[in-house]
Amino acid sequence: MAFNDQTRFDVLQCPQCGAGLEGASEGYVVCQYCGASLVIRQGGGEAGPQEAVRGMRLRQFVYTDAQGTGLEMFRMLMPVGWEFQGGCHWMLDNPGMPATLGFQMRNPHGAEAFEVLPNMNFTWNNNPMTRMMFPVGSRYFGAEVRPPMGARQAMQELVLPRYRSGVQNLRVLALELQPDLPHLVKAEAVVEGGSAEGAKAHIRYTWGQTALEEEIYSVVEVFRAPIVTMFGAYEAIFWFVDYLFSFRTTAGHLKAMTDLFTVMIKSLQVNPYWYAAYKSIVQFLAQQQIQRIYHIGQIGQIMAQAGREIREQNLNDWYRRQEIWDRLAEDRSRAIRGVDAFYDPHREQVVELPSGYGHAWANNLGEYIVTDNPNFNPNLHSNLHWEPMSPP
Repeated sequence: MAFNDQTRFDVLQCPQCGAGLEGASEGYVVCQYCGASLVIRQGGGEAGPQEAVRGMRLRQFVYTDAQGTGLEMFRMLMPVGWEFQGGCHWMLDNPGMPATLGFQMRNPHGAEAFEVLPNMNFTWNNNPMTRMMFPVGSRYFGAEVRPPMGARQAMQELVLPRYRSGVQNLRVLALELQPDLPHLVKAEAVVEGGSAEGAKAHIRYTWGQTALEEEIYSVVEVFRAPIVTMFGAYEAIFWFVDYLFSFRTTAGHLKAMTDLFTVMIKSLQVNPYWYAAYKSIVQFLAQQQIQRIYHIGQIGQIMAQAGREIREQNLNDWYRRQEIWDRLAEDRSRAIRGVDAFYDPHREQVVELPSGYGHAWANNLGEYIVTDNPNFNPNLHSNLHWEPMSPP
């Protein structure tokens, strides 16, 4: 616990709905009755009352790709007390997508969870011979053979059956296109000459005895390439269902958790050095005639053989893509994205936190608190050192 006194759940009530609060973890809790995101401060003295105010308590989470490259893969903000499960999985027999990421960040005392689902990659072409030898559903150089489809169709026919088949009473409340999603997630197809389309599914279902509500987002990216052979020309299509992520709560509370889930997904930052190493491995596998490699321990050897020059070129491509996105997004303000900038005096850098609260604090452990209560001071009766954060 981050506070000295013992937590007393029997006297703590939600300031929004008045319900009793349970499961406070390190000064942060989500009300299981109204879904309010609350920060808790322990009162003074052994019998002092606790105080719960509307806000968030977040920390910087860093994930390292220990199975493969050994590099930091990504970092993002997550609520204090939440658990992380999952990670990066390498499959070197799939040269188009040799690594997939799947994980959950979940509240151990409730149903709230942010989840990233593994991407899917597919291939298709109009060569009759190839289609006869590799029918729909088979594998061709590691990718699943399947004709391309739109984002709504892919959500209905691929994402939901494959990732939510184990739930009960599944109902699709809405299935909508999301035109801005490829731009918001910086999909590669937007700047690499392909096409991209986003979609969102709003669903309800039962898991165990709990009724849950969830929004799942995805992007379908399609890349087309003309192929000329001695038997004629045909078109090869490589397409992906990627940028798959979801927000889940108990039924009826999803709207109340929107601010928290939004800041989590927007805080996710991929390490450009990991990305450069990943692209080097993809290129190496293609150059080696897509030979099957069965041992994950060979990733280090591949990185060495791929060469520093290739990795540097991929890193330059990353920064070039970021510059393109900066130009595309220069008319989008932080206000539109729902975040405010604050200066973290401990890390000596600017961080973006959810807007609408007005007051932010940082401690030396990399945690942040945002609240709309001007009288809330997390230093009171705390064994951590919190400093107020101001706009840069």
